[in-house]
Amino acid sequence: MRSRMIEAARGGERWDVVVVGGGATGLGTAVDAAARGYRTLLVEARDFAQGTSSRSTKLVHGGVRYLARGQVGLVHEALRERGLLRANAPHLVRSREFLVPSYRRFELLKYGIGLKAYDLLAGDRGFGASRRVGAGEATGLVPTLKGDGLLGGIAYRDGQFDDARLAIALLRTFVDLGGIALNRAPVVGVVREGGRVVGVEAIDEESGGLLRVEARVVVNAGGVFADEVRRLEDPGTPSLIRASRGSHLVLDRSVLPGEAALMVPKTDDGRVLFLIPWLGRVLLGTTDVAVEGTQVEPRPSAEEVAYLLDHAGRYLARAPRRDEVRSTFAGLRPLLGRGGGPTSRLSREHAVMTSGGGMVTITGGKWTTYRVMAADAVDRAATVGGLPKRPSTTETLRLRGASDAPVGGPLSGYGADAPEVEALLRSRPGWDGPLHPDLPYRVGEVAWAARFELACRVEDVLARRTRALLLDAKATVEAAPRVAEILAGELGRDDAWRREEVRRFEALAEAYLVGPS
Repeated sequence: MRSRMIEAARGGERWDVVVVGGGATGLGTAVDAAARGYRTLLVEARDFAQGTSSRSTKLVHGGVRYLARGQVGLVHEALRERGLLRANAPHLVRSREFLVPSYRRFELLKYGIGLKAYDLLAGDRGFGASRRVGAGEATGLVPTLKGDGLLGGIAYRDGQFDDARLAIALLRTFVDLGGIALNRAPVVGVVREGGRVVGVEAIDEESGGLLRVEARVVVNAGGVFADEVRRLEDPGTPSLIRASRGSHLVLDRSVLPGEAALMVPKTDDGRVLFLIPWLGRVLLGTTDVAVEGTQVEPRPSAEEVAYLLDHAGRYLARAPRRDEVRSTFAGLRPLLGRGGGPTSRLSREHAVMTSGGGMVTITGGKWTTYRVMAADAVDRAATVGGLPKRPSTTETLRLRGASDAPVGGPLSGYGADAPEVEALLRSRPGWDGPLHPDLPYRVGEVAWAARFELACRVEDVLARRTRALLLDAKATVEAAPRVAEILAGELGRDDAWRREEVRRFEALAEAYLVGPS
């Protein structure tokens, strides 16, 4: 599949739109442009959603804490998009009940009023009305909740999803629409014509060759790396982005055995935290720590790990232990802002800008509003590139795998493609067996990822096509040799490549483990 993409990218014809960046915003922009009928090429430096877009708290939400700050417009837009996303990707977005516990009477009133406002802003796209619950029902929803002094709480519903799988659904939708997408193709320069940016130069890391592609307009959707892309045009351009690290822990399911999630409504730094059942584990996050520069693999600090475990322990009957942490991960938020002050106070809104040379940059925002961001970026790109004016159609565009018939079981994330995946698993002996006893994936899914989802490396499979690295870092190290063996067969790689891939993945996975305190 990738060889066909490379051949098409080298075709020599001028594209209508070239999108730089294969995260949520870049993939969404590419889908929007292709759906309007524009010839679109997407280039990603590493793997699709390798950065921030696969490292979220897995929530499709309006942002309860933004409502408390009076950012009503942002919350209303996000809640509307939450409803559209559930309609367009029902196999990946689900409703989850959350409990906000209360130990003081005024908290019940405050949380109740705030969440009723959340319900009203969602309108007819709501996921269910919030309600007040007593102490007995609260502990029924969250059996491990701290009971001393508990008065009850507010239960509400919000959206949950698998961020990396949604990114792959966008990728496959884009390809279905006739788009061409390349991962492992970092942009190293821009092509100019009469002072205008009319294309990019990229390196195909798989072959080492240079790709020069021209377009009527280039859209920079580089996320936290957007400033680096902007400086390919103008090395002296000032920074637009302040990066903020959000760290997460993945815990044993015993920490939160019920089906409801828990919102920790009060922390020392004024944030809220979530403990959420996810893929047979419990996700705990997130932090908000300002960082200098950008990193491909940001890691939670020891202080963040302690912060998360401590704050979770304040609301649970027993504090989670370090030895219950199966994996850790962190992402960098691309926030708009300059100067000092805490990043937690910076806006989560997005912005579209056009450089002097005509390169369009889209940045800021969050996963829930990716579709609006993409539509805004393509509107601007069409104007800058002189493309035929066509409206966005993504509001009702169903993503790859969407099905009106619910798909259950371990392959539910593939949606309507699940029967084809199942057929592949049965096509060879052993492919229907577990990839590892502690992981919910089967061997043949590695081949599917290589054939249909542009997976090039062991990391692509274990971190994003499956979520194995986040679920159990130790287990993925044990599974890596089998993954490398199958990938080598699918991609035509030799034994030296296979050994190097295992070594590289083992080094990566080591950083996802939490050692003893």
